[in-house]
Amino acid sequence: MKGELERTLTSLAAPMELVSVEERQRVRCLACAHRCLVPPGSSGVCKVRFNREGTLFGPRGYVSGLQNDPVEKKPFFHVLPGTDAMSFGMLGCCFHCSFCQNWLSSQALRDEAAGAAIRRIEAREIVALARSHGSSLIASTYNEPLITTEWAVEVFRLAQAAGLRTAFVSNGYNTGEGLDYLRPWLDVCNVDLKCFNDATYRKLGGRLQPVLDGIQRLYRAGVWVEVVSLIVPGMNDTDRELRAMAGFIAEISQDIPWHVTAFYPTYRMQDRQGTPLESLVRAWRMGKEVGLRHIYPGNTRGQLEGMDNTVCPHCRALLVERRGYSLLKNRLQDGRCPDCQAEIPGRWHAGTGSPG
Repeated sequence: MKGELERTLTSLAAPMELVSVEERQRVRCLACAHRCLVPPGSSGVCKVRFNREGTLFGPRGYVSGLQNDPVEKKPFFHVLPGTDAMSFGMLGCCFHCSFCQNWLSSQALRDEAAGAAIRRIEAREIVALARSHGSSLIASTYNEPLITTEWAVEVFRLAQAAGLRTAFVSNGYNTGEGLDYLRPWLDVCNVDLKCFNDATYRKLGGRLQPVLDGIQRLYRAGVWVEVVSLIVPGMNDTDRELRAMAGFIAEISQDIPWHVTAFYPTYRMQDRQGTPLESLVRAWRMGKEVGLRHIYPGNTRGQLEGMDNTVCPHCRALLVERRGYSLLKNRLQDGRCPDCQAEIPGRWHAGTGSPG
């Protein structure tokens, strides 16, 4: 690692647990599906987990972003509606998406134009801030949380003890070993399914199959999963690809919420217009055709009024009314429709011992 930022991050690094030791002091990182084999003096694809004399080191004890967000902004629509998530992020990512909205932090170690200030902080301080702000959960987000799993667990252990739920907002590039380590401390996860084409995923720095495996793995482990797809014109917006994404989600569970969000030109993808509303409506229609019960267009600036509401899939009663990230009405009663008493899948209750 070179440069002032790299030196600072190196000074904050600690030995990591998601690792296997190979021959000649090489280490195999198990945090994400790249499974990087890292020789001494080198780092993995993410640039933040590195081998120092046969020991894998990685980030802890800092954040590059920390703020209280509406839980709907993550986005989670079936998790504690109308509450706030204390959201923290760090630097680095195992992908390099050209349309990344958080590229200043996620690409800080790859792109000289990127860069974000960091703040030294301990896990107990993050939890204390969450409690003082009345947050319902703590979310590891903004950059890719899988590459800082050990730090997230350090925070989440204290968060759950304080009665808060915990969340990842992730690209889904997880591993079995990583999820086994994380699962006792993770309640909910939003996964970004970027497309349904392996060639496209490779351009972004990954592969399709590990993401599909990652979503299935989270669901089987009992983590509440919501999926978000940024609909990018010319990249993933054909009927065939939209139907494939929706169909994959429905095969796992028709109750998984699918957020189909509008793209706006940013970072290295400013060569095309933003997503037409018609494309989001098509995605919504494709999802309904394959049986998904809850599909939510996002980033619409209020132009698709009513489509971000939660309705009962059995009697069509309005359950949760929203406008953007604002909650207008929540009629759910103990996670059930008040009209027909159907149970609506989600995480509607705060964690055990929550002050709220």
